[in-house]
Amino acid sequence: MAASPRKLVVGGVLFPGFELLDIFGPLELFGLLRDKVEITLIGEQAGPVPSAQGPSAIIDQAFAQVESVDVLLIPGGFGVRQVVEHPEVLESLKRLHAGAQFTASICTGSALLARAGLLDGRKATTNKLSFDFPVAQGPRVDWQRRARWVEAGNIFTASGVSAGMDMALALIQRIWDRSTAKRAALEAEYIWNEDPDHDPFAPE
Repeated sequence: MAASPRKLVVGGVLFPGFELLDIFGPLELFGLLRDKVEITLIGEQAGPVPSAQGPSAIIDQAFAQVESVDVLLIPGGFGVRQVVEHPEVLESLKRLHAGAQFTASICTGSALLARAGLLDGRKATTNKLSFDFPVAQGPRVDWQRRARWVEAGNIFTASGVSAGMDMALALIQRIWDRSTAKRAALEAEYIWNEDPDHDPFAPE
């Protein structure tokens, strides 16, 4: 009997002050692919961590416990402004990115990738209402003010909060195929904006 194919490990990063929908919107869509995906929540240390909205989520594994993930997902949130000053977190993200097939940020999570130097020389986007802060973390990044999400090699960056779900479906399509992404969107009853350049929230 043939062995079942290994599930893709998706690691969602949590930190104090993370944005709820940033991480759990994309994880919902990946989680609908039950036969293909295993999800783990990772951060500085295992245990509960408060979101920007108040409710806590549980970190399953500390960074030091995680050898590698296939997809690294990094949310934004007010907490990013503190986390960018934590060199040990940035080093953990760099290590996990090096072993991942894909890395993706949502909203101001791109500030962490930029501060870690992972976006240097690449196109990227971020939350339009907080655009200046991530830009300041990565002066060598080709920041895109008009983009729902951006694909730059194996790094995806999404605009504000809900854009992470459109990006996640694009990432699912990239990993598997369009029909798999469409199936996830259908199960979630989500209307997928498939055009990364269609950005109704970009400044005129």
